[in-house]
Amino acid sequence: MSYEIQGAIVDVMSTAVPSRLPSAASSSAASASPVSPSGPARRPALDWRIRFAALSTVWGFSFLLIKVGTGAYAPFQVTFGRLFFGTAVLAVAMAVRRERLPQGLRTWMHLTVAAFLLNALPFSLFAYSELTIPSTLAGICNATSPLWGMILSLVALSEDRPTRRRVAGLGIGFLGVLTVLGAWQGFSGLDFGGTAMALLASLSYPIGWIYVRRTLAGSSHSHLSLTGAQLLLATVQLAVVTPLFTSVPTSFPLVPLLAVVALGALGTGFALLLQYGLVAEVGPTTAQMVTYFIPVIATAAGVALLNEQLSWNTPVGALIVLAGAALTQSRPKTPTPPAGQPSQPRRPRRPRRPVGQKH
Repeated sequence: MSYEIQGAIVDVMSTAVPSRLPSAASSSAASASPVSPSGPARRPALDWRIRFAALSTVWGFSFLLIKVGTGAYAPFQVTFGRLFFGTAVLAVAMAVRRERLPQGLRTWMHLTVAAFLLNALPFSLFAYSELTIPSTLAGICNATSPLWGMILSLVALSEDRPTRRRVAGLGIGFLGVLTVLGAWQGFSGLDFGGTAMALLASLSYPIGWIYVRRTLAGSSHSHLSLTGAQLLLATVQLAVVTPLFTSVPTSFPLVPLLAVVALGALGTGFALLLQYGLVAEVGPTTAQMVTYFIPVIATAAGVALLNEQLSWNTPVGALIVLAGAALTQSRPKTPTPPAGQPSQPRRPRRPRRPVGQKH
């Protein structure tokens, strides 16, 4: 969930500094670090469409796995297990590729903040939210990350400028949120605490990405090295917090335990590796389209496997949210001049402020 929906996914991770704030899936999801040049990569054996579908499925099922995990374990324990097994997958990948952890105190300090904003905080909030709200609603709340991201980028990133299309998308997206929540019914039957935590988790992703863009964009370290360190730091953070608020489980039910393992190994570690491969092959614009499939899969999984109730306004509102999110991320096409006519000169662009430093 790097968020995951975006969130992130979602989130732009390319060899160049991102030109704008990406959506945050990636969830959930999404939680990753900027990619630095690492030389040409070999073409993967599997077609990118198959890996795209696999990534959408893994992130979409993450909300169901959270629900199953919190049925037997405390939310902090689910989050700790998720981070632990996700870190283990990336550690194996780093060992296979002979990658080393990044160096420099300043880099580690920035990664500590990124780990909190992109991993520890949103993962914990989603786990707590699903104690009282359905996994379907949590998945749809995750889809609001691009909307939050647009608002924050207009405030925090000077190179982002509002357009009529993006402002319209923002309005449509939040109209969809109100539809999902049943505003005309006075939010009857809605658990405000759980819903607020899910929305705060979705807000945490774009905040984290703005911070990463300001501090770590252009880093000389590889994306795998940075992300491995980030997940490691998030795991340490949860290892400190979890014993303060929970006790050691007296039993370890198998199905919830397997759900936590899958959530970490597949929904976090393996999903990040898939996402990076897609970004490298087809670019961030195509890769971030996974954001719009996650709530659909999360809703289908919750209804089919957990027997969660679904009223008409939930899927309708979700579609409106996704339509608005897509508009906020779209860019108008530059018209091509007719043959034989010179294109109009572009206005000189104002120099951009540096968004990060190399460490």
